[in-house]
Amino acid sequence: MKRIIFSVLAIVLITNSCNSDDQTNNAIDTSESIILNDVSYGADPYQIYDIYLPKDRTLNTKVIILIHGGGWKAGDKSDIKGFMDFIRQELPDIAVINMNYRLADQNNPPLPMQIDDISTVIANLKNNQNKYQIGTDIGFMGISAGAHLSLLWSYEFDLDSQVKLVCSMVGPTNLADEAFQNSQNQEIKDLIAQFGSDIEILKDVSPLFKVKPTSPATLLFYGAQDPLIPNSQGIDLKNRLEELEVPHEFTLYPNGGHGWIGPDLLDTSIKLKAFIQTHL
Repeated sequence: MKRIIFSVLAIVLITNSCNSDDQTNNAIDTSESIILNDVSYGADPYQIYDIYLPKDRTLNTKVIILIHGGGWKAGDKSDIKGFMDFIRQELPDIAVINMNYRLADQNNPPLPMQIDDISTVIANLKNNQNKYQIGTDIGFMGISAGAHLSLLWSYEFDLDSQVKLVCSMVGPTNLADEAFQNSQNQEIKDLIAQFGSDIEILKDVSPLFKVKPTSPATLLFYGAQDPLIPNSQGIDLKNRLEELEVPHEFTLYPNGGHGWIGPDLLDTSIKLKAFIQTHL
C-alpha cells in the first residue's frame, strides 16, 4: 500500500560487517560477516537483493527474507533497511535477504509476476547455498503489500515446506473483503483493481483462503486506525489460524495506523525477535 515509515529503533546499532558487492569468488569466507548489495537474480533491474551473511555460518544457518510494501506498484528494499539492521544486531546468526521485486503497472499486474520473483529468489539462494554457506529453512517478514506477498507465498507456493514462520505487518489478507469492495477511498479502489474485479479471482490471491493446518507459524501486527487496511484483514486471518490450530500471535495497536513508532514499535521488535527465536 502506501510507503510506510517505521522508525529505526534506538536499540539498533549498525554492526561493523564488511560491505561488498564482489560476486567473483566461488566461495565466500565465513570467518567474518559480510553484506552483498544489489545481487542480481534476474534480467530486470528490479530483480536484485541485498544479503547479510553472518560470521561462522554453516549449511544450517537460518534465513529471513524481507519484502517491502508500496501497493504492489511502488517501494524499494531501502524502505525496510532498518529491519535488516535490527535483525543483524539482535539475531546476528541469521542470514537476511532484503529483496526488490518487479513493480506492477498497467501492463503488468502484480500476480503472478511478484510471486514468481519470490520463487526465483529462493531458487537463487538454493543454487548458491554452498557459496553463501546458508541453510534452506527460511522465514518471511513483509510490510503492507510485501506482507500480502509473504503470506501468499508461504501458504500456497512453499512446496518444499521451507518456510518456518511468516510475519505480516499491516498486510492485506482478503482482497475480496466487503470493507475493500465497498470502500469509497479511490486509492484503495485503485490498488485492489490491480487484481481485477472478479470476486473469485480476488479470493484466489488472498492468503485468508490459502491458509491450511500445515501452514507456518504466523505473526500478525495491525493498526486499529489504519486508513488503508481494515481491522477485519488481521482479525479474520487470526480467527482462521485459530480454527486450523496454526501457531500464531496477533497484535492490534489501538492507536496504530499504517505503521507506528515509539512504544508500539518497541513492542513489535520484542515480539518479532522472540517469535523468530521460537519458530526459526
